[in-house]
Amino acid sequence: MATRSGNLWKRFLDIARPYWVSREKGKAWALLLILVGLLLGQTWTNVRFNEQTGEFASALAAGDADRFWYAIRIFVYVLLAAVPVYAFYYYTRNRLFMQWRCWMTQQYLEKYFGSCAFYALNNNTTIDNPDQRISEDISTFTQQSLYFLLLMLGSVLQLVAFSGVLWSISRELVVFLVLYAVCGTVVSVLCFGKVLIGLNFYQIRREADFRFSLIRVREHAESITFHRGEQHEFHHVRGRFQHVFANYNRLNRWQLNLYLFQYAYAFLTLMLPSVIVANRVLDGELEVGSAIQAAGAFTAVLAAVTVIVDNFESLSRFVAGLDRLATFSSSLAHTRVMRRKPGSRIDHQRGDTLSLEHLTLHTPDYDRTLLKDLNVTVGKGQSLLIVGPSGGGKSSLMRAISGLWNCGSGRIVHPEPGQMLILPQHPYMAVGNLRCQLLYPDQDRRIPDSELLKLLDRVNLPDLAERVGGLDAELDWCKVLSLGEQQRLAFARLLRARPRYALLDEATSALDVGNEAALYSQLAAGHTTIVSVSHRPTLLKYHVQVLELCGNGDWQLRTPSDCSFAW
Repeated sequence: MATRSGNLWKRFLDIARPYWVSREKGKAWALLLILVGLLLGQTWTNVRFNEQTGEFASALAAGDADRFWYAIRIFVYVLLAAVPVYAFYYYTRNRLFMQWRCWMTQQYLEKYFGSCAFYALNNNTTIDNPDQRISEDISTFTQQSLYFLLLMLGSVLQLVAFSGVLWSISRELVVFLVLYAVCGTVVSVLCFGKVLIGLNFYQIRREADFRFSLIRVREHAESITFHRGEQHEFHHVRGRFQHVFANYNRLNRWQLNLYLFQYAYAFLTLMLPSVIVANRVLDGELEVGSAIQAAGAFTAVLAAVTVIVDNFESLSRFVAGLDRLATFSSSLAHTRVMRRKPGSRIDHQRGDTLSLEHLTLHTPDYDRTLLKDLNVTVGKGQSLLIVGPSGGGKSSLMRAISGLWNCGSGRIVHPEPGQMLILPQHPYMAVGNLRCQLLYPDQDRRIPDSELLKLLDRVNLPDLAERVGGLDAELDWCKVLSLGEQQRLAFARLLRARPRYALLDEATSALDVGNEAALYSQLAAGHTTIVSVSHRPTLLKYHVQVLELCGNGDWQLRTPSDCSFAW
């Protein structure tokens, strides 16, 4: 348990510390100090309220009207001070929470998009739902961290302030309270701690999986409908929810046991203080008001020392979320470490041409060799067509050239990333207007609308802008445009960018021969050297070299006239 607590504390500090030593530390610490000052104010008003409540009772029991109304007047003064203290405390706490969350989210987003970590994490089965970890787990972490930190600080202040009151009235109550609090905390941690943390961890994961399955159905609604796969998807989504339901039932049963213990533990405190001081009140040694003060002070001190017992359910959920965020943070920090077999390594070097030297590619588990000792150079104007059977490694080779495939060895020489553009079979349609689709990812470039309209005309989409409402129209382009239109729009980006090399991975698969020929002719007429993956013989005339992958690691470099597409 000590090791577990130590590891938990270390994980918490690893995640929390960067903000408190960042450039925003001045503002953060200033707000935290203000919160501590407001907590002191809350503690002072609580002590005064408890004191005046006892005065009410004693004055009424003694029939002393002057004493009663004086206590009421003091109570009103304390009330006027307490209202702004409490209001500004919650305002300041929420402000600090949002600033901390904004800073952490910015840092995690930079790591998530830096070095294409979002791509690498797709292959990491231990990191489920990274979107939820950024959008929800960071929010929960910052909010709950502040909540528990301030709760602990408030408990310490309350403990100090009310212990003096309680000690002056009844030392027996203090001794009993300490023993009672220690027993409650030990029972909570040992009996419920590990189980509730584990169940809450899996509940968060199951809920996220269920939500993701629903999102996936929405994104692929047309394909599911075409295949009449609604029953399959229904059973799949229902299965995800059944996991949510089953885990929640286990969690709920354990929470029932915790509730039984917590409420029995809490309700006993309503009676026990009165039982302990009853004889002194009945003997006239203590006033009735003093007994009420003692009960109030006992409750306040008990709340301070049993803060873990009272908030154990929330703490278990917080620890579960902390585990998820710590795992995610660690994975982001190590995404640059490529998975390689000992002795295997793909070197990427800058050069004027595209050259693959002694390149060997494996599947990620290294069970199969896709390519063995490939040597090919694609100089300026020496366009290359990559052909071969499905599963032969064509797309893997394109990924290796772009730096996304690291399982293998050899050397790849290529121009700077800005001089090499890749078009996949399914183009990415960015969130934004039609102008954004044409300029992506160079959103800061200023190109006249007339040139953008000419681009659309060059890719045989002359009426697209008018049809959708202009270049500033913002639509769900994946739904509005057919796959063929999306591929032509992606070619418009390529024609605008005019890179030295264009890597086309089945980039015209949804186009008819006429549209395909028009696009390739424009590329061939320019200064862009083409590297294509395709199954179509009609593309042979646009390439100087043909690389045929055999599917077993072997390869052959041919001329277009020697390629027969026999597979």
